[in-house]
Amino acid sequence: MMTESRDEEQIIAKVAALDIGKAELVCCVRVPGNGTSTRRLQEVTTHSTMTRALTELANHLVDLGVERVIMEATSDYWKPAFYLLEAHGLDPWLVNSRDVKHLPGRPKTDVLDAVWLCKVAERQMLRPSFVPPRPIRQLRDLTRYRSTLVAARTAEKNRVEKLLEDACIKLSVVASDIFGVSGREMMDAMIAGQHDPKVLAQMARARMRAKIDRLEEALNGHFDHHHAFLLTRMLGRIDTLDTDIIAVDEQIEAHLAPFALAAASLDEIPGVGPVVAAAIIAEVGVDMSRFPTAGHLCSWAKFSPGINSSAGKTTGNGSTGHGNRYLAAVLGEAAVMTQKTDTFLGARYRRLAKRRGKKRAIVAVGRSILIVVWHLLRDQNATFHDLGSDHYTRHIHPDIKKRSHIRQLEALGYTVTLTPAA
Repeated sequence: MMTESRDEEQIIAKVAALDIGKAELVCCVRVPGNGTSTRRLQEVTTHSTMTRALTELANHLVDLGVERVIMEATSDYWKPAFYLLEAHGLDPWLVNSRDVKHLPGRPKTDVLDAVWLCKVAERQMLRPSFVPPRPIRQLRDLTRYRSTLVAARTAEKNRVEKLLEDACIKLSVVASDIFGVSGREMMDAMIAGQHDPKVLAQMARARMRAKIDRLEEALNGHFDHHHAFLLTRMLGRIDTLDTDIIAVDEQIEAHLAPFALAAASLDEIPGVGPVVAAAIIAEVGVDMSRFPTAGHLCSWAKFSPGINSSAGKTTGNGSTGHGNRYLAAVLGEAAVMTQKTDTFLGARYRRLAKRRGKKRAIVAVGRSILIVVWHLLRDQNATFHDLGSDHYTRHIHPDIKKRSHIRQLEALGYTVTLTPAA
């Protein structure tokens, strides 16, 4: 049966494409020919990636009336050209290099790549990547830098623990956090030359006072000048990172102020705190018109299983693929945080972790959180309502429950006879 298909205009009249490198780029422009000719006019030029040269190129494209400028996502080299063209009122599109891969068996040069990209673009065979507006981009820079600093601090703390193990100082066996007030005072004292386990153990504070006997045993090692030198450098690095993280947090809070309502609504989701909410907004923005449905957002974030179907058979293992790793990290963190909560998401995590494993549970709950995020950001008046931890049991059909219990009892060797209650 023939069905109607709505296709857009096949040819974009005036289009440009950029093949971008670090030092220079090749620009191909294609415009309609003179008169009624169906032939296209083409111009291929090479430009420096310096600001002055990019400005001249942007003005030239504006004079030609170019409707769309296409460029590949090549490292970070696309950013100067994209931002400058955007500032000149042009319509730059960033596309995935996988979508514009050159046909095999043909020569590959920068000029040919630019021409190929322009020909594919003028026929509207490409889809743009998501590039958020400037305020979101700045917030994204801060949140991503914060995650880098936290990772660096964690790595430095791990080095400290390995150094103490080398000195036979088993402080991490007794203290859950060796960088707390008590642990930090003990390490500072060891650097200053105090190696008496009894004196060091007396520096314990609060609940650590109940572990003084174990601390005396744990602090009995061979901490020497070599360890003191390295520990001084490591603790100094940790202090510097702590200071940097605080400064970045202040900047994040300032840049997040215009989106305070959105951040507050996301904060209501179980497992999502202020840090995670800021990271989610930085990665997906607050304008959900870019994602027509929640499914589009999940697919973009690679939180939807991939489908490979051929000859009537579905192949593959349902892998979601690799998406935005910063968004995946915070969604995974939020999903893990829900496991001990008495909420719908917590119950979903526990149920899936028991049946399919923790990794699949994290992806599934992360997808559920992302769906909630889409609805909250799409409608400013929307509020989060938890379905409850008993949502599944309340919505399972009684016959399904009955068959499940019967199978479980029969598996234990019982013969089950059901008698309806009066």
